[in-house]
Amino acid sequence: MHIEIEKTKTSPDIVIVAETLADVPAREALLDRAMGLKRRKKSSEKLRRGRRPSEGLGLIARNADGSVVGTVRLWDVRLGEGGPAALLLGPLAVDQSMKSAGVGSALMRHAIAEAARLGHRAILLVGDAPYYARFGFTAEKTGQLSMPGPYERERFLALELVSGALDGTKGVLKAAGRKLKTERARLAA
Repeated sequence: MHIEIEKTKTSPDIVIVAETLADVPAREALLDRAMGLKRRKKSSEKLRRGRRPSEGLGLIARNADGSVVGTVRLWDVRLGEGGPAALLLGPLAVDQSMKSAGVGSALMRHAIAEAARLGHRAILLVGDAPYYARFGFTAEKTGQLSMPGPYERERFLALELVSGALDGTKGVLKAAGRKLKTERARLAA
């Protein structure tokens, strides 16, 4: 998988590719810079801990010299006890040097398109509603759903990739999908 971001004056040559194990140190350093060390205490982290991203949905953006300048990952979750499958997006981060260059938007568009191509039905996230609204995310369909642990309800957003996918869903999101098997793989998460 390889996509180029539309080139503009503010966006040098950037490509979006599937992340690899070799990208882990750069991805983790980027996330620490962008979100701080408290990122590991968020409710969404409880759903990611001990898991691998959904197959084919760990993405990074590279600049012309090959450096990781952006990342997004989507995780398999269940909507309530025994509920339907969905994806949880996060974290999305872009290197400070690339802010406002379209990297985050390109990562989001690519992640959404890839999730749809792979047959997923809905994506949820906890994030800034004005930013994510441009991609179709709203709090409209999350009213009967909740995250494990504390979170800001107004920031709990969803996007249906299939119309009606979230109708009637309720309960606390549960981790699902592939578990990490080794210490080296745990560090890759």
